[in-house]
Amino acid sequence: MKSWGNTPMRWRYGKEQLFFALVRLATLTIVVALGGILLHIVINGIGAINWTFLTKPPTDGMTKGGIMPALVGTFYLMVGAMAVGLPLGVASAVYLSEYARQDRMVRAIRIGIHCLAGVPSVVFGLFGLAFFVVFLKFGSSILAGSLTLGLLILPTIIGAAEEALKAVPQTFREASLALGVSKWKTIYKIVLPTALPGILTGSILGIGRAAGETAPIMFTAAAFFTTKLPHSIFDEVMALPYHIYVLATAGTHIEETRPLQFGTALVLVALILAVDLVAIVIRSYARRKKNW
Repeated sequence: MKSWGNTPMRWRYGKEQLFFALVRLATLTIVVALGGILLHIVINGIGAINWTFLTKPPTDGMTKGGIMPALVGTFYLMVGAMAVGLPLGVASAVYLSEYARQDRMVRAIRIGIHCLAGVPSVVFGLFGLAFFVVFLKFGSSILAGSLTLGLLILPTIIGAAEEALKAVPQTFREASLALGVSKWKTIYKIVLPTALPGILTGSILGIGRAAGETAPIMFTAAAFFTTKLPHSIFDEVMALPYHIYVLATAGTHIEETRPLQFGTALVLVALILAVDLVAIVIRSYARRKKNW
């Protein structure tokens, strides 16, 4: 009877260990695959990295020289995308979470936001081309590209910000309102600072996606080749993702530029990691400040 009684427990324990083993295997597979990709990029691209490569424009039909215009253009587009997406995303999340009545309309809006997160980036690129470039007559420019990328990352930021706001205990709001503080000041002084680490997490994801997209900027901002740095938001720019695409598919010396392709990819990965690291440091500081 004792052996029979312990059988279900041993069976549940065995299933639990099997589940944990599958989770560890899946995690290990992802880590190994990601590490392999990064190692391949580093091995093939590190030889192209030097001071000239980082500070000079492309020369000799983009078979020599550097990536300075593309590096600067990518940075401008990333900053522009965050300047558009972060305020709109946080404001939308605050409205949906704190002000809107939780009725069918709001549920439909949330479904629409989730659907937008899965829309292919080329669709956003075509929308940016039709609306910002042609209809508003911004032309192919930093402004049009930043607005398009800002809309692209908007669903990610809204989703992360709304979840962060929901994670703030309701007692924080009730205590503030009980002391006579207005609802807006409660949100601005208490809710938003408490939710800041989660909001920054969504921003990090948005930065990574904005920096690596090719299709949206291909239609709205990216130049095939230019040696000039932008002087205004209405200038066309080179960008690292599009430059990689050009070198790998549209160049006249594809094999000859292979080290430049991997070098550009390595710089793009490093740029994204650097920006993400800054955001992570800010998030950690905000989290420590909240715990104080």
